[in-house]
Parts: sequence; C-alpha cells; structure tokens
Amino acid sequence: MTTAIYLDHAATTPVDGRVLAAMLPYFSDDYGNPSSSHTFGRRAEKAVEQARRDVAACLNCTPAEIIFTGCGSEADNLALRGAALAVREQRGAGHLVVSAIEHEAVLATARQLRDHFGFALTELVPDSEGRILAEAVARALRPDTALVSVMYANNEIGTIEPVAEIAQVCRERGVLFHTDAVQAASQLDVDVNKLGVDYLALGAHKFYGPKGVGALYLRAGAPVLPILTGGGHERGLRAGTSNVPYIVGLAEALKITVAEREAHNNRFRALRDRLVESVLRLVPESQLSGHRAGRLPNHASFVFRGVDGNELLMRLDLLGIAASSGSACKTGDPKPSSVLLALGLSPEWALGSLRVTVGRQTTDAHLDRLLEVLPEAVANSKAA
Repeated sequence: MTTAIYLDHAATTPVDGRVLAAMLPYFSDDYGNPSSSHTFGRRAEKAVEQARRDVAACLNCTPAEIIFTGCGSEADNLALRGAALAVREQRGAGHLVVSAIEHEAVLATARQLRDHFGFALTELVPDSEGRILAEAVARALRPDTALVSVMYANNEIGTIEPVAEIAQVCRERGVLFHTDAVQAASQLDVDVNKLGVDYLALGAHKFYGPKGVGALYLRAGAPVLPILTGGGHERGLRAGTSNVPYIVGLAEALKITVAEREAHNNRFRALRDRLVESVLRLVPESQLSGHRAGRLPNHASFVFRGVDGNELLMRLDLLGIAASSGSACKTGDPKPSSVLLALGLSPEWALGSLRVTVGRQTTDAHLDRLLEVLPEAVANSKAA
C-alpha cells in the first residue's frame, strides 16, 4: 500500500525523474568498470570524473578535493576517524570535540575513538534551541585538539549551526574542522570556501538522489588515513569499485538542488511557518523543538507533553500520513531522543516528539489533512 501523504523528507527523498534519467545508461549501456582500461571502462571513468567536476563546482572546490563514498555516514566516518588518526600520527594530538547532538555517524565514531583508540573526547551541550556557539567551541579547544565536528543543520530539530564562525575559531587555533552537511545540503549553501571547513560530508538521498552514495569534501592538504582499504580507488582513500550510476545520480541531484534551491526554499518556508503556527495553536501542551527562525526551511519539529511518540506515528500512518519522531535511524526506539534531552527537555516531553518535513511535492492540501487529524491523534496517544 502506498502512503497517501509523505511528510518525512528529512529521512529520505524520492529520486528526481531527471536524476533517474541521467543514471539509467550506466546500468545497461555504459556499464564498464571505471578502473578498466578498455573502451567500456573509459566511458565509465569519464562519467565518474564528470560527476566529480560537477560536485566540485557545486561546492566551489577542485575536483581533486571530492571523494565518493557509499553514503553520508561513510563520508562522516572517513573524515572523523581518518583525520583523527592522521593528526595523531603527525603531531600526537589526541583530543576530539563534537557536539552532543550529532548524527550517530559522528557520535558513535567519536565514542569509538575514545573507547578503543585512546582519544579524549569533549561533547558540547547545545543551548535550549539546539545551537552550538563558536564561543563554546573555543573554550573546549586544547593544545592537543586534533579535530572538531559540528553538523551544519540538525536532522531531528532542524536547527542550523553557525558553521562558518566555528570554522574560523578552529582555523585561528590551527585545528581541523569537519561538518556533517548530509541534512543541510538539500536547502543550504554548501560553498566550502564560504563555510571555511576542512571536511564536509554529503548523502545523495537527502537531496532527491539515490540511496547508497555519498561524497566527502577533503580540503587539499587536510590529512586523512583511509578506513576502507584495498585498491587505489579515490586516490587511495576509499577502496571499492566506483558505483558509477549512483555517482552520476548524486552529481545530477546536487546540480538540480543548487540551481533550484531558492525557489523551493521560499515555498518550503511558507509551508513550514503555516504548519508551526497551526500546530502550536491547535494542539494543547505542544512546543516547537529547535530554533524558531534559524532552522531548515522545510523542517518543523514538535514535542507534546505526556505523549507516546511511537504511538502517535502509528496513528498517523494508519490515517495515511508518514512522518517521523526524529532521526529515521532511531524511529521505534522507546527511549527519549538524546538530542531532545540535550536541549534540557524532560522525558515527559522528549518522548512525545514529532518531525514533519515537507518536500517538492508537498501541497497545502497535504498540510490541511495533517492539521485535521493531528489534534485527535495526539490526544489519543497520551501515555497511560
């Protein structure tokens, strides 16, 4: 059965028809291995390198600074683990700084580096709206800090972080800076020179590309050790035969996103603002989570006092509405979200979360239906 109304675009997006059309020839016609030297291989290699140039143009960097990966999480892993190990090898630095509201691709990696590789780890707690301020990062830096990682925009609460300001603090102190831009790239400017980052991770399925492919911007000269070893693919930094059609799809999706971003964002903001105002007015004991203004244009997230968030999602699903309780990686987990707890919310509030993210095909009629059924669904989802 197809869900009638999809309001979970932060979890994933449908593949744009133009992206699919660009990908198809590399499944059936130009299907060669790009590492092969014959004609079939050269055609595939040409497609991969054109995709690399296209992604680099979108990020305002050189093609040599783009590494293709299997997903955004892998890009985060390569940046965090690869940089931490490389910097410790170079100068003995063994301290990492991350925000406490990072995606698990960053948090779990940082904690593994702490628990199994001997790194010291500082996890920065955000303010009540989910912001990690540059001043807090500056206070956390030490002479042996190897790397700082703060995400560009939070996937659960939508808050946009002051990445350029944090990058400047790190640059002044000679510390490398990574940002997870997987959630942000669908709507925010990813010009790496404006942001000032050393590493930036992307995942195609968040901006209307295919699942199973990502990219890492790796600033020229920034150190990294490969974490997936084998052949000499991706300049020896990421072994594995290139997923040619998906790489082509990522590049095409990113080009379209950058070209059409402003028009889509204007419409997203209107839908989002209507949704936020209406939910807070119609649903008793409701709060917006995250920053009211400094949030992703398509992102609305709420908490409801005394509500079972998973029960609420199931009720909405039965009514033909797909939404989320936060990170798609955590849906179904009965524990309160660590992100919401980090904002200072009590479990009574944090358990009752709802994330609604609109997309290119979302209409006012879709929101009409959600607003029609949500108050009763929330009331019926109150924890016993």
